[in-house]
Amino acid sequence: MTKAQTAQAISETITLDTPIARGETTIDEIIVRKPTSGELRGVALSDVLQLQVDALVKITPRLSSPALTEPEMRHLDPADLVQIGGVIAGFLLTKRAKGETV
Repeated sequence: MTKAQTAQAISETITLDTPIARGETTIDEIIVRKPTSGELRGVALSDVLQLQVDALVKITPRLSSPALTEPEMRHLDPADLVQIGGVIAGFLLTKRAKGETV
């Protein structure tokens, strides 16, 4: 995982342990960007922070590039799902909670 560096990370590139086959294309990396509040609609933030599968399946397609579909999310390697969830959950933490100086 590498961070796109700015004042704070706005996206992270994730290398998948198990690439996704999409037709003739193989997806082995995705970029997950920091969500806006509106993109978190329909999910409980506590579910995202607890890496609840249904919450991650719902919001990851909104935040990923290339945009993963819900069926693709449901067939992900569990290690990849946890990796994606950890990145998204990290975006929801305050600088203080991450131990960064304000």
